[in-house]
Amino acid sequence: MSSEKSKFVYSIFWNCGLIAIGSLIQALALKGIATPHRFVPGGLFGVGSLIFYQTGWLNPGLLYVLLNVPMFVLGYIFISRRFLGYSALAMVLISLFYQLINFQIQIGNQLYAALVFGTLLGAGAGMVLRSLGSNGGLDVAAVILNQKFNIGVGKVYFGFNLGLFSLSFASLDHDLVIASMIAVFVCSAAVDYCLSMFNQRKMAFIISAKPEKIAEQVLTHLKIGATMLPAVGAYHKQNRTLLMVVINNIQLKRLEEIVFTTDEHALFIVENTFNVLGSTFSKRKIY
Repeated sequence: MSSEKSKFVYSIFWNCGLIAIGSLIQALALKGIATPHRFVPGGLFGVGSLIFYQTGWLNPGLLYVLLNVPMFVLGYIFISRRFLGYSALAMVLISLFYQLINFQIQIGNQLYAALVFGTLLGAGAGMVLRSLGSNGGLDVAAVILNQKFNIGVGKVYFGFNLGLFSLSFASLDHDLVIASMIAVFVCSAAVDYCLSMFNQRKMAFIISAKPEKIAEQVLTHLKIGATMLPAVGAYHKQNRTLLMVVINNIQLKRLEEIVFTTDEHALFIVENTFNVLGSTFSKRKIY
């Protein structure tokens, strides 16, 4: 079953479907909200938008294609052809949908428009990033820098957008630029949520006098694994066994019930995890 799921995730149908739907949502946000309000999106589309607002030359969609050319040359050199192909598809579809969409989403308030724009753009971008490709543009540069120099993707976006919005402040209305920055922040949060939605888990640490019995209950009733870690109490210097369980949100309450039904004096600690890969969980994505 796991093998079949892995094959499906790597299939052309699945990846092209994610890219097509995600690109359509992004184009809808850009053409239906961003352009009428003259928002400056982050990344290369933001550069194209800024050039268009200042010069009226071409339009952001076509400028985005032109700005992507050097990115895809770098992608061809440093990243796999499959990644480049899917990213090129996303770039073409975003530009194509941008040209075809010919209506606006009527939102009068600038702040409300920025929030809706950021949410839609982030949801669409997150869907594309769940595929084996990217949205093109700055995504390509960010992946290269991350793989070659271990520079975080978030740092690449932050540095680039910092320069972009600094230029925008010099040439555009300040309220408009601030609204654009709010939209980019919301977009980043929406992307993170979309990427972690299916991979996010809870990591539970259980300190109990009955770790073996709790582990047995977890294996029997929840059908998931557990890890026993040696530990030493700082006060009494007693050897203990720390039980670690990685679990989803739905099963968390059941785990809590098992722990305190078995040992009412147990210590139950839960932490959020952004992503869990390997073993019986999601497999690492290979570009």
